[in-house]
Amino acid sequence: MARTFMPTAESFKIENGPQADFGRSPPIFNFESLIFNSQPMPTAESLYDSHVLGNYAKSPLTLVRGLGCRVWDDAGREFLDFSSGIAVTALGHAHPEWARRVHEQALTLVHTSNLWRNPRQAELAARLAELVGLPGRSFFCNSGTEANEALIKLARLHGRKLAGGEEGVRHHVIVFDYAFHGRTFGGMAATPQDKIQNGFRPMLDGFKVAKFNDLDSVKALADDRTAAVLIETIQGEGGVRPATREFLQGLRQLCDERGLLLIIDEVQCGIGRTGKFYAYQHHDVQPDAIGMAKGIGGGFPMGAIWVAEKHASLFTPGSHGCTFGGSPLACAAALATLDLLRDGKLVETVSQRSAAWRAELEKLPAEFPTLVKEIRGAGFMVAIGLHSDPVPVVAALRDQKFLCPSAGHNAIRLLPPLNVTDSDLGESLVRIRAALASLKAN
Repeated sequence: MARTFMPTAESFKIENGPQADFGRSPPIFNFESLIFNSQPMPTAESLYDSHVLGNYAKSPLTLVRGLGCRVWDDAGREFLDFSSGIAVTALGHAHPEWARRVHEQALTLVHTSNLWRNPRQAELAARLAELVGLPGRSFFCNSGTEANEALIKLARLHGRKLAGGEEGVRHHVIVFDYAFHGRTFGGMAATPQDKIQNGFRPMLDGFKVAKFNDLDSVKALADDRTAAVLIETIQGEGGVRPATREFLQGLRQLCDERGLLLIIDEVQCGIGRTGKFYAYQHHDVQPDAIGMAKGIGGGFPMGAIWVAEKHASLFTPGSHGCTFGGSPLACAAALATLDLLRDGKLVETVSQRSAAWRAELEKLPAEFPTLVKEIRGAGFMVAIGLHSDPVPVVAALRDQKFLCPSAGHNAIRLLPPLNVTDSDLGESLVRIRAALASLKAN
């Protein structure tokens, strides 16, 4: 007969933070320790195959623990992780101070809903306004696609205001080829990629697609039905393609001239990844609203939008909401992340610490001309552009115990945590070169 596990206060006790020494490997994770009966526990793979929806491609790995820039699978194999959960774990895995603060909040107050105030949310909203550098207000949610849904609603509200209160007259949003804004219906409609939209049409009406980094194509679409322009400072899923300074400044001028909102999606490229807290801050441009998620929670689900003060009143009580958004626990995770980025000066040093690594990556097109086309990106958001399908390269890297995701435009993405060590950066180059050499030999 199975025994029932009754947690006690001692069960949750943390001495000096979990895994406080990043030089010490954490204990091996054992699935069978999670149950108290004589039956062997099914493998994670068999449970996945039997019970998890097949909307993701089947993974060759089951990851069970992490520490810093490294993860281990259920067979005990160690991998260098340059995916960071797709730019989420900005401080690496199992950061002891981040874990301590999340644990402390979990033992204090986890969730209240937004029917009442919680001080963590107010503090985080003030911090975001400080990081933007202008007065504004924030709304909190759980993910990047939820943040973008809120921004699309902001655009609709702005369009209604421009149309004198009439709905459906001025609601168009200009987006860009190869953009990715999420997989909810608003996010999909703003993402002009067949692989995202296929099977779910008809899409939400009102999105017009311009060419990325082509201001004339935007001007040709902007008319008396347009309410906003929505753009990623650096397209992530679209292949790590940066918007140029001239293009972003041209968009700002166009939006000012025509009364449009300039809305910037910083879900993947924000939170310090490029050497500024927001990537647009490299270009002397100020958006009217910003979407963010991924790295802001340090691994905890968190999304947010910031809206400039002059547009913040577009949202009124009842116009939008999110049950879980901005919970005390989520905000504590985000505040811990922001504090640790600030105290470690991690954002300010990204450009400097990534320079030598990027210089070595820039040699790859010459070293492997039949495989590597170019290097794109900024800071710790870099793509190795390939001449063909990235899937074999991702597999070859995995064989070298190196993890990273692919991206559009035949690329692989390198997204190390912002506190990655010089040693791990150097090791990444060794493993990347070994993977490319193995493909070249074949």
